[in-house]
Amino acid sequence: MSRRRALVAGAILLPVVLAGCSDVAASEPSASPKQSTGSPPSTPVNPTPRPTAPSVKPTPTTATPTPAVPKARVKQKPEYYALRVERQLDKLGYPVGDIDGDITARAKQALCAWRETNGLPVSRGGLTLNDAYSVLNATKRPAPTRSPGIYVNKTCQILYQVVGNTYKRIVWISTGAPGYETPNRTGKVWRKWAGAHESSLYEDAYMYDSLYFLKDRPGIALHGSRVNSLIKPYPASHRCVRVLRPEIHHIFQDTPLGTKVQVYGEY
Repeated sequence: MSRRRALVAGAILLPVVLAGCSDVAASEPSASPKQSTGSPPSTPVNPTPRPTAPSVKPTPTTATPTPAVPKARVKQKPEYYALRVERQLDKLGYPVGDIDGDITARAKQALCAWRETNGLPVSRGGLTLNDAYSVLNATKRPAPTRSPGIYVNKTCQILYQVVGNTYKRIVWISTGAPGYETPNRTGKVWRKWAGAHESSLYEDAYMYDSLYFLKDRPGIALHGSRVNSLIKPYPASHRCVRVLRPEIHHIFQDTPLGTKVQVYGEY
C-alpha cells in the first residue's frame, strides 16, 4: 500500500514540476549564460539610464578676412598693339600698307598723319603706347580744322584732300629730293592736265592727271607717275609732288580750278 501511494504521489508531482519550468521560462530570464539557438536575447525591463555629459555649444569664432592684394598691372610694350593699330588706322582711312603687325616706313607715315590730325606732336617715329591708346579708342576719323583744299605735309610725306568738313582722302606722296625740294608755299590750282604727258623739264618723265598750283613756278605740279614704285616714303621727286595712282585720278576729278594747295613741313 505504501508503494502504491508512492507511485500515485509521483504521478501527481511530475506535472507540477514540468509546469513550473514552463512558467519560469516565460516570466524571467534564464539563469544559464547559454541561449537556445534562434531565440533573440532578452531585454532587461526598465534598464537604468546611463548618465550623459551635458552638451556644450561651441563658441562661434569670426574669421579675420585676408586683405586682397591688388595685382600689379602689366604694362604692355607698344609692339603688342601693332596689328590692332594697323587694322584700326586702315579702317579709319589712314594708309598703312601691309596689315601684318610690322610698323614699316609706310605704317609710320600713317601714324604721322594720325598724330597731326589728332593734335598730337607730329613725327615719323614708331608706335608708342600713347599712339596705341589714341588709335584704339577712336571710333571715327576726326573732322579737319582747315578750310577745303589740298594739304601736302613734307614731314609725314602725306597729302590730305579736305572736301567740305571731312578728310576725303589721306594718301602717300613723295616730294622733292634734296637739291630739288618742293617749296613750302600756298597756291591755287591754275591749270589741270588730264591723262599722261611728258614733263617739259625732264625727258621720259611722264606725269598723269597733273594739277599745277604755283603760277610763278609753272613746272611744279601734283601728279601721278608712270609706276607707283616711284612714290617713295621719302622725298624723291624733282620738285613736283608725286601722288599714288589711282588716287591722283580721283583727286583730279574732285578738284576744281582755284582750289587751295598748301605745302608745309620739313622731312
